[in-house]
Formats: sequence, C-alpha cells, structure tokens
Amino acid sequence: MGRLISKEWAAERAKLIDAQRANCDTTAGEMPVGNDTTYLSVVDRDGNMVSLIQSNYESFGSGIVAPGTGFALHDRGGLFSMDPASPNALAGRKRPLHTIIPAFAQKGDTRVAFGIMGGWNQSQAHAQFMANLADFKMNIQAAMEAPRFSKHTFGGCDVILENRFSQAVRSDLTNKGHKIELKGTYTSDVGGGQAVMRDFAAGVNYGASDPRKDGQAAAELPFE
Repeated sequence: MGRLISKEWAAERAKLIDAQRANCDTTAGEMPVGNDTTYLSVVDRDGNMVSLIQSNYESFGSGIVAPGTGFALHDRGGLFSMDPASPNALAGRKRPLHTIIPAFAQKGDTRVAFGIMGGWNQSQAHAQFMANLADFKMNIQAAMEAPRFSKHTFGGCDVILENRFSQAVRSDLTNKGHKIELKGTYTSDVGGGQAVMRDFAAGVNYGASDPRKDGQAAAELPFE
C-alpha cells in the first residue's frame, strides 16, 4: 500500500505516458508479492477476544464467490486424501487436515489470543510461543520475537533454524544427527504472528507483533 500511494511510484508510472504516441502494450506495475494468509487478534476493554486466521488456501480459493458476499470461498477440501484407507480420506461430514489454527490460552486471570501463520509451521510455532510464555516466562512480545525452528517435511532429519540460536545449540543438534538449514535473523520460513493478552487482575491489555511479517500492535484510546 505504501508504494501504491507514494510520489515516487506515481512518477515512475507517469513516465510511461507519452502524449504524442499511443502506448499499445501497457502492463501493470510490478508490486512485491505478499503472503496470502491474514491473522488478527483483538481484545476489548472488557477482555472479550477474537483470534482469527483468514486463508483461501490457493490464490483465489475455490474460485467461487457466493452471491451478494464479495469474497471467494476457500478450497481447503483440496487437502483431503484420495486414499480410502487414510483417516484424512474424502468423505461427507468431514473436515480435511488443514493449517487454520487460531489459538487461545488461559491461566488464572491471564488470557492470550494468538496465531502464527506459515502452513505446517503453525502448530510448531504455536508450541514454541507457548513454551516461551509458560516455561521461559517471557512477555508476549519477547515470546513472539524469540528465535524459532521449524521442520517442513514429515520425514528425514532436516530442520530450519534461525541464526540467533547459539553455535553451541547448533553443534549439539548436528552431533545428534540433525541436518540444519540455517536461515536469517528473522525469517518468514518460521512463520509470522500476532498476539494480544488480557490481565484481568490488573485490567490491562497487551499486544505483540512479529517482526517476521507485516503487521503491528495497535491500541485504541478510550473514549472521552
């Protein structure tokens, strides 16, 4: 969006206009390709929460728009298996294996709504986020920023690690037989997420946003 409304982008596109000659082969400007999945979490002044992931699966989902709605229906049914012996076999009244898993957590007077996108990485990233909160006592922003690992295959010993894991950790994993694929400081390969938290005892809301993905933690000021 920032590029679309910038003066520089407008000037670049304007150069393609020649008042003296028709341009019969004008193409659309190339824009950075974004990620298709959107996640949001919201908490209001009373502590009511929403945790929502929107993803059509393929670019235009099923390609079907329900009349009067203006949005395309998803095609997550494509994730069913055609193997009749599989528990994920296509059948009526079933839901396919998928990765849409917006999350909630609660302990005592504290509640969290969170979600970390990234396909099969979601459940892995969620587990790490919760471990950071519950076991390592991080706040939700630190828990979201902490280095993550991910495995995108079901077999083999390959594992993706962000380079903020110490060399000692990497060496220990290598010595145990893991095949490490080292990524950058904050890589989208381990997902990107958002989170909100409500401390009911204190009456305070908190928000966190992952630097691995576009997004922000935004507070709405109370009405006067």
